[in-house]
Amino acid sequence: MPFFPSFPDDADVRTIFAQRPDYYRHWAQCNQTIMRGPSPLSEGQRELIAAWTSNLTQCPYCFGGHQAAAKILGYDPALYDALRDNVDAAPVEDKMKPLLKYVRKVALEPYKLTQADADAVFGAGWSERALHDAIVVCCMFAFMNRLVLGHGVKAIPERFEERGQRHVKYGYVAQHDHLMQGADPAAPAKLDSPNAPSWQRGRAAE
Repeated sequence: MPFFPSFPDDADVRTIFAQRPDYYRHWAQCNQTIMRGPSPLSEGQRELIAAWTSNLTQCPYCFGGHQAAAKILGYDPALYDALRDNVDAAPVEDKMKPLLKYVRKVALEPYKLTQADADAVFGAGWSERALHDAIVVCCMFAFMNRLVLGHGVKAIPERFEERGQRHVKYGYVAQHDHLMQGADPAAPAKLDSPNAPSWQRGRAAE
């Protein structure tokens, strides 16, 4: 049950966002740029980092939805336990391993980061922009994890797959707008309406 007496038992992120729509409309736009804008990191790699961060900080709500999104984009849901045990032995691309180690430190022990950690990322072939983008995704989800946990919002596993599908298909701005309006974000006609953001129009048919 959420910590706020006014919240319903099945409160979710939209319940939190409704507290300050003036904040979170801008936050949704920021999320869209971070997770879906141009980057050396693919959308799948960014969803993997989002789920990995949420797993590390023990936020079941964010982990569930973004694990499901990462699965759609090619990452096995069983990967996270393997990463926790040993990143080097985990079944993930070798190039991702130093990046995921770096993200782990950013999420849990940023004060322990050293030049050697960054050099390992660069040595694997990543650019400075790629490392920057990985850090930003981790920071975004550190914020979201604390936002959700701070309000006492609980994970509802039955909703994970649906949320993952929404993250992948609709992105963050259109999903935010329609959820806040109480509309069904999976309804193509509404998402494809003239009121949808210009970048979103037509995506419902994809």
